[in-house]
Amino acid sequence: MQRTYEEINERIKNGEAVVMTAEEIIDLVNEESLEKTVKEVDVVTTATFGPMCSSGAFINVGHTKPKMKIQKAWLNGVPAYCGIAAVDMYIGATELPENDSANNPHPGRFSYGGGHVIQDLISGKDIHLRAIAYGTDCYPRKELDTWINIDDLNEAYLCNPRNCYQNYNVAVNTTDRTIYTYMGVLKPNLGNANYCSAGQLSPLLNDPFYKTIGTGTRIWIGGAQGYVYWQGTQHSPNEKRNEYGVPVGGAGTLAVVGNLKEMNPDYVVGTSLLGYGVNLTMGIGIPIPILNEEILKYTAVSDAEIQAPIVDYGDAYPNFKKGNLGIVSYEELKSGMITVKGKDVPTAGMSSYPKAVEIAEILKKEIEKGEFLLSKPVQLLPQAGSDTQFRSLKIRKRVRR
Repeated sequence: MQRTYEEINERIKNGEAVVMTAEEIIDLVNEESLEKTVKEVDVVTTATFGPMCSSGAFINVGHTKPKMKIQKAWLNGVPAYCGIAAVDMYIGATELPENDSANNPHPGRFSYGGGHVIQDLISGKDIHLRAIAYGTDCYPRKELDTWINIDDLNEAYLCNPRNCYQNYNVAVNTTDRTIYTYMGVLKPNLGNANYCSAGQLSPLLNDPFYKTIGTGTRIWIGGAQGYVYWQGTQHSPNEKRNEYGVPVGGAGTLAVVGNLKEMNPDYVVGTSLLGYGVNLTMGIGIPIPILNEEILKYTAVSDAEIQAPIVDYGDAYPNFKKGNLGIVSYEELKSGMITVKGKDVPTAGMSSYPKAVEIAEILKKEIEKGEFLLSKPVQLLPQAGSDTQFRSLKIRKRVRR
C-alpha cells in the first residue's frame, strides 16, 4: 500500500484522518499486524520535551529616534549578539549574565540566562534592554536604556541550530568526586545514571532513516507551528545502528524555526543546571505520515528496541576517549535501575516522558481537527552513506597557502 501527502492532507481537511501517537501505535501493530494497521492509520505523532542547548531567538526591536546601529546589547543583563544589522539581535539559550561567569566555582549561581529571557518574552514580561553603539552619520545614537516586551517587537522567532537529537548517551561518573555536567549532577563511583530522550516517542527514533523528516517539514514547536529548515549541526547519519535500524548513540539532528509570539511558556522553559550553566527545555512534536508499511514499521519501535551507550563523563567524555561502559535499552533505563560494571545504578531522565505524551496528544488532536496539515519536505536530511559526519576540532598551527 502507498499513500501520498496530498491524500493524507485531503483526509485531514475532511475530518477523516486516523491519527495515533507513537505510543499508541506500538500496541495496535502488535495486536493487528503491520499489514492490517497500515490500511487504517494515516498519521503517527511523535514528540519530545527536554533540554536543547543549541537554541536561541532572533528579535528585531525596531528603530529608535534618532536611529541607532546597536553594537552591543543586554537583555535582562544577558548579552545578545548584534553583529547582524542595526536593530536585529540573537539571544542564545545558554548565554549567561556577565556577572555569572561559567568559570564561577560556586555551583548554585546559574539561576538566569538566555533560556530564561526567551521564556520571559513568551510570557509577556517586560525585558530590560540596554545597548551601546559607536555612532555613525546615519545612525547617530550611542546609548539606549529601555524596557521592551514581545508585543513591542517587529519579529521574534526561535531559530535553533540543533534540536531533537536522535539518540544520546547515558551519563555516569566513575571518579571519586561529584561532577556537574549538562547531563545533570553525576555522583561519584557510579552513584547515578542520567539519560535524555523520549525513547519510543522521540521524532527521529520513529523515522530512523529520515524518510519523511527533512527541510520544510511542518512541526509543532513550543505550542506553535514551525518548520525544519535544515539538518541540525552535528548531524551524523552514519553512526552504528542496531538490528532495528536505530542508531546506538547520537546521530541525526534537526535545525528548527518557529514564531515566538505564538508559543506557550509551558513548552519553552528556561532551565538552570546546577554547577554547569543554563539551558532551554523545549517541546517539539512531529507528525509522521504513514506512506507505506516500511514507515509504519519504524513508528512501531518500542523502548525495548532502542539502545543507548553508557558513557563515563568523569574521564572518557571530557577527554574524547573512545568506547563506552556498555549498551542499555530505554526499557531498562525507564525501569529506574541499570547495571554498570556489576553495580546497580539508579537512573533518571533529563527529559520528561509524560510531557512528550502530552505534546503528542495535542498534535494528534490538532491534526484530527484539521488545524495542522502535513508538509512534504523539499529536501530530505543527509542519509546514511553520505559524507555528512560529526568531526572533532583539529588543533593545529597555521598553514600558509
